[in-house]
Amino acid sequence: MELTIKYFGMLTEATEIDKESFTTEACSVSQLLKKLQSTYPKLQNVDFKVAVDQQLVTLDYIISNEAEVALLPPFAGG
Repeated sequence: MELTIKYFGMLTEATEIDKESFTTEACSVSQLLKKLQSTYPKLQNVDFKVAVDQQLVTLDYIISNEAEVALLPPFAGG
């Protein structure tokens, strides 16, 4: 399946890109993150949230074909 992966904030620095197309077999968020961390080892030491189609999801969420996955750095605010 084909996914669009978007990286924000410090995750852009860790991957050196802000967006990519990613082809993989059907998988959960945790399986996708293992693949991405293998490709981008700097992601292993960074805390972030995952959104699929603009909704925050858990690690066991199953990603559908043509989904947009966003890796989001920790939020800060006041």
